[in-house]
Amino acid sequence: MRCDCHIHIVGPIGRYPQISTRTYQAAEAPLAALKAHGVAARGVTRFVVVQASFYGSDNTLLLESLDALAGDGRGVAVIDPATPEVLLAGFARRGVRGLRLNLYSTVAGREQRQIGSLFTPLAEIATGMGWHVEVIAGIDVLLGAADLLARSRVPVVIDHYGLYRPATPQSERGRALLDFFRLPNVWIKLSAPYRVSDDPLCTRPDPAWLTAIVAAAPNRCVWGSDWPHSPLHPQQGRAELQLPYRPLSYATLVDNFLTALGHDAAAQAIMIDNPARLYGF
Repeated sequence: MRCDCHIHIVGPIGRYPQISTRTYQAAEAPLAALKAHGVAARGVTRFVVVQASFYGSDNTLLLESLDALAGDGRGVAVIDPATPEVLLAGFARRGVRGLRLNLYSTVAGREQRQIGSLFTPLAEIATGMGWHVEVIAGIDVLLGAADLLARSRVPVVIDHYGLYRPATPQSERGRALLDFFRLPNVWIKLSAPYRVSDDPLCTRPDPAWLTAIVAAAPNRCVWGSDWPHSPLHPQQGRAELQLPYRPLSYATLVDNFLTALGHDAAAQAIMIDNPARLYGF
């Protein structure tokens, strides 16, 4: 059973309010719409729902989505570090397996450079819960925090190929990022190739980066679609503006990833075995 390790679910605005500091108004993207994109035809039956930035720390819809997915769903939540343990235990029972630190999707996050004060309390909570911490940040932020993340007692999951752009695998920063990926507690989501491409509708992984990352961490790579494919960052900036999602084919994302990967053993590991270990399927 293949796993899509990075999706977002968006509910009706009247029922699931989006925070006032959001950078755009996200259109509805329910679980039924995702399944209508033919995910089963590509063998994808498991999903990891990641809390979207525009919901802040209100994980209501995430938890409801996990309930709907039952045993086929896992979640990555956003929380206030002061969240009571009894609530966290409820999160775990419903399928949450990680906490998200977003240093990319919001203006405040992109301006953050010293992440220790944000990461450390989440890592302490994750240690007690047996969870991981998922970090979405650009390459410079990741490299600046590499020593901190290397000391983490919990797995650290890096979103979207480490947002390596514009580095190449052979460049100084690229080599440093690959060294970071070799750390035994670091996992990488091979998701959203359009976030590291000049083409905003790119569905094909960069072959050089894909080869280098898989070689660095073959047992710690997972795949994700990033559905429903958020609008471009340059278009964002107005909370009241509802922007269209990128018009991408889910099937094409899967097919292009498998073609780029090139061999069945790697596909088995990245889309089935590795996610099962990380998320406890």
